Amino acid sequence: MTNNHNLPFTAAHQWAKLIHKKEISPLELTQLYLQRIDNIDSQLGSFAHVAHDSAIKDAHLKTEILGNTKNTQELPPFFGIPTAIKDLYSVKGMPIGYGNGFIKDNISEFDSGIVTKIKEAGMIILGKTTTSELGSLPYIESPSVPPCRNPYNVEYTAGGSSGGAAAAVAGGLIPVVHGSDGGGSVRGPAFCCGLVGLKPSRGRISSAPVGDYLAGMATHGCLSRSVMDGAILLDILSGYVMGDPYWLENPSEGFASLVKNNPPSLKIAFATEILPFGKADDCLQKQVKDVVDIFANMGHQVSEGCPDFSTIVEPFKIIWQGSVAQADFPETILNPMNQWLRETAPSLREYLNAVHRVQVISRQIVAFFADFDALILPTYLQPPIKVGQWASLSSEATLNNIINWIAPCPPFNATGQPAIALPTGFTDEGLPVGIQIVGKPKDEITLLQLAYQLEQIKQWQKYQPSIPL
Repeated sequence: MTNNHNLPFTAAHQWAKLIHKKEISPLELTQLYLQRIDNIDSQLGSFAHVAHDSAIKDAHLKTEILGNTKNTQELPPFFGIPTAIKDLYSVKGMPIGYGNGFIKDNISEFDSGIVTKIKEAGMIILGKTTTSELGSLPYIESPSVPPCRNPYNVEYTAGGSSGGAAAAVAGGLIPVVHGSDGGGSVRGPAFCCGLVGLKPSRGRISSAPVGDYLAGMATHGCLSRSVMDGAILLDILSGYVMGDPYWLENPSEGFASLVKNNPPSLKIAFATEILPFGKADDCLQKQVKDVVDIFANMGHQVSEGCPDFSTIVEPFKIIWQGSVAQADFPETILNPMNQWLRETAPSLREYLNAVHRVQVISRQIVAFFADFDALILPTYLQPPIKVGQWASLSSEATLNNIINWIAPCPPFNATGQPAIALPTGFTDEGLPVGIQIVGKPKDEITLLQLAYQLEQIKQWQKYQPSIPL
C-alpha cells in the first residue's frame, strides 16, 4: 500500500486488520470501491447491478457499529469488507437476471443461503457480478449483455461463468468475492484473471434454500487475491443448513487458522497431458513443471501420473446439457448456444443413465488418490481466449472447443473433490495463467496449506493489471 493506485488491490484480510484497528471505516472502504466501479467497470463489464444506495446505507450502519465496539476482535473477521454476489443467486431487493439481459430487472424476494451467511458475517454487498447466461459457458458473451473482459487485456475474456466475479477482484473493484463452479466456473475465471480460485468439496457449502444442481456437481466457491482471503471466505460460507442433500463437518478450528501450518511431506502426482485430450499448451506445461520443482525442493515426493478421463466426458456433457434444458426460461430469450443446447438436450433416460455413469467413473478417479495426497494439473489446456474468438463458429464446434479448453476442471466436479486454481505466471502476451491442485475428498486443509506454501514463493497477491484509476 505504497500509493493510492495500490489501495484497491489490498487483500481483504489486510483491510480487515485496518478495520479492526479502526484505522479505516467500512464507509470509507465502500466509497473507495464504489468509486472504482463507477470509474472502471464500463471497461470490464464485471457488474450486472451496482447497489450504490443500499451499500452506502449498510456501510454507515457498519461504521456506527465499529465505532461503538470496544473490543473489535469480537467482530467477524470480514466485518465491513465489501463484496458482491454472482447474478445466478438472489439478494433480496436486488435484480437477478441469470446472465440474461431481457430479465435483468427481476427483483429477488429472498436471500440465497450464501447471501445470508455473507450478511451475517458483516460484509457489505456492492451489487451483482455478471455471469454467462444460465451459468452454462466458460465466458460471458451473450447478445443480451455486454461481454465481460479481462482486466489484464480487455481484448480477452475474464472467463466464466463466474467471470464478472473474477474480473471485479482482479480489476480492484472488490477485494474478495463468492463464485460458483459446476465445471470450472470458479477455477477457470481465476486462471484467466490471475486469482486464487477455490472449489470446495461437495457438501462443504450449502445450496440453500434450493437443492443440488448438476446432479451434485456444482458448488459455491471463493475468488480472491490471496490464499488467506479464500480460507476466511470459506469459513464464512461453509456449514450445513437443515435439509441439505450433502454435508460435511467443518474443522473445529476453522480453515483460516490452519492455512499457515506447513503440511508434512506429501505424495504429489502431476501431469501436463491428460487423456483423452492430449498435452497442454507449452506455456501451461511450464507452469506445472515449475510448481512441481518448487514442491520437490520443499521435500514433497512428486511423481508423474493422472487418471484417465476418457469415459467421463460424454456423460458429463449430457448432464451439463440437461441443466440448460431444465431452466425455466422461454427459448426465444436465450442466446443461440443455449437454444441449441436445449434443442439437442438428452432424454430423461439418457440423463439418468449419464448420472449413474458419472458416479461409477468418479469412484475410479477418486481411487487414484489412494496413493497420492494431491494432484497438480494445468487449470485449462490453453491460455485465455479473446472475446468473440469463437463467435463465428457453429454451436457444435464451439462446444467441442469449450470441452478441449476446460478439460482438466470438470472431472473434479463429478468426483466432488476440492480443487484450487493458483496464478503462477503469465503468457508472453502478459495474460495470467496457472495451475490447479486437486485434493483428496473433503481435504481442503491440505490444498490450502500447499497453496499457501507456494504463495510465499510466487507472491501472486502482488499481481495487478495496468488499469487507470
